[in-house]
Amino acid sequence: MSEQREELARVEAVLFVSKEPIPSRKLAQRAGLENGVRARALVRALNERYKRVGSAFCVTEVAGGFQLRALPEFAPWLFRMQEAPTELRLTRSAMETLAIVAYEQPILRVNVERIRGVHCGDVLRQLLEQGLIKIVGRSEELGRPFLYGTTKRFLQTFGLLRIEDLPRRAESWVTHEDVKEAEQIVADADKEASAQLHGEAPPASETKK
Repeated sequence: MSEQREELARVEAVLFVSKEPIPSRKLAQRAGLENGVRARALVRALNERYKRVGSAFCVTEVAGGFQLRALPEFAPWLFRMQEAPTELRLTRSAMETLAIVAYEQPILRVNVERIRGVHCGDVLRQLLEQGLIKIVGRSEELGRPFLYGTTKRFLQTFGLLRIEDLPRRAESWVTHEDVKEAEQIVADADKEASAQLHGEAPPASETKK
């Protein structure tokens, strides 16, 4: 076995057993490579091989790392075998709240409620428990209330490499229609993300370039 073929095999093995996206530097360490640059080069070579032989898999870059995933066209067949995790089935109110946090982070609870027009305490707690949002700090306002932002799990679930990859929208929230627009963007990302399954990891889609 040539040196490159051996390195490719080690990279593939590491990706196969990794349940979470793995950064290039850590991938290099676990696969015994010289650095992250070499790891990225081997990931490209691995994807070229998968494409050449018509494999059902590809390596995608998502949430700050690489992950081995099934191609979207295999989603219907995979879903007949295994349902998506129930904890990722978000209600409309949860999707609206998550969309607002994603676009406006870091954001106060009071500002989320101002945009939605309803109390959001229970929904924010639900999203915290699901690991889709987190407390990212405290405001300097009276009482120093919590500021909320999205998590790495959010990026992974919705197939994003970074939060800046969210589709652009209006700069300010004016009406409830604006909230519905952002909610639909996140819902569409969720639908596309659910087209792929990776073992026990949450379903996610390949990062859009």
